Amino acid sequence: MMKLKRDLADYSKLCSKMFKWPENKKDWAKYRLSQEQVNFFQENGYLANIKLLEEEQVEQLREELLVVMDAKHPKHDLLYEFHSNESEDPDRVIFHSLGHWRMTPGFHDILWNPAYVMAAYQLLGNKGVRFWHDQLFCKPAKHGGVVAWHQDYSYWTRTSPMQHLTTWVGLDDASQENGCLQYIPGSQKWGLLDKPSLTGEMKGLTQFINDEQAKALENPIPVEMPKGYGSFHHPLLVHGSFENNSDRPRRAFVINVFADGTLSNTNEAILVGVPPIENGKKMEGKFFPMLFNGKIES
Repeated sequence: MMKLKRDLADYSKLCSKMFKWPENKKDWAKYRLSQEQVNFFQENGYLANIKLLEEEQVEQLREELLVVMDAKHPKHDLLYEFHSNESEDPDRVIFHSLGHWRMTPGFHDILWNPAYVMAAYQLLGNKGVRFWHDQLFCKPAKHGGVVAWHQDYSYWTRTSPMQHLTTWVGLDDASQENGCLQYIPGSQKWGLLDKPSLTGEMKGLTQFINDEQAKALENPIPVEMPKGYGSFHHPLLVHGSFENNSDRPRRAFVINVFADGTLSNTNEAILVGVPPIENGKKMEGKFFPMLFNGKIES
């Protein structure tokens, strides 16, 4: 096996044997979502319980997670953000990081997972899939904190137009007991809302919505999934997750992408340590690589 470069952002394709890139239409066909699944996403703003990883791949990522969580690791300067605990509740814990795709081969190569990129391509309206950034959200057993109700794009207006997609994948079985993701179906139609503190009070968003919308928060859809399964959601879908009071951890990674052609909406650095992209210029380059352009060999 070849020795990898220190910064895996230098590779805009698979750099390990974790996945095999399909060679033809037949190989790709097994990863395609059905039209019914695409229609469900368009109507409800989400699509859950899509298998993306095998058991051994989950185990590899769990091992690599320990590397990322080590605050003394020599590659930590590659991360965009690192919070050993981002919870605003002193009695709760949420580990949160961005940029770990640059550190380990598994977290790098999940971006080019064929099952993932095909689904993302379809849910983006058959547009090229370009990487935005990754995240890790880990809630320890018994005292894991909340992620408040929010819309992802409210934190991402430094890129436009809004043609983004979020994917959440569990490294543990996710249930209501250990703080699984929760969705408000149809809330992507509410329009862009102001952003609350992400790890503050669960209902921080209520100051920005009307009474009918606030009532909808009382009836969320819990996204319970086995480990290795993923859930996709629209950039305006309201979602969050409650505490983990169980005896099991709830570890998960997030991949955020946008359709090829998305532009920078600022002259400032969009991610810490990443060179700025001039306002109005296309989001591209080694830090925002193309994951899948839809072209398939026959």
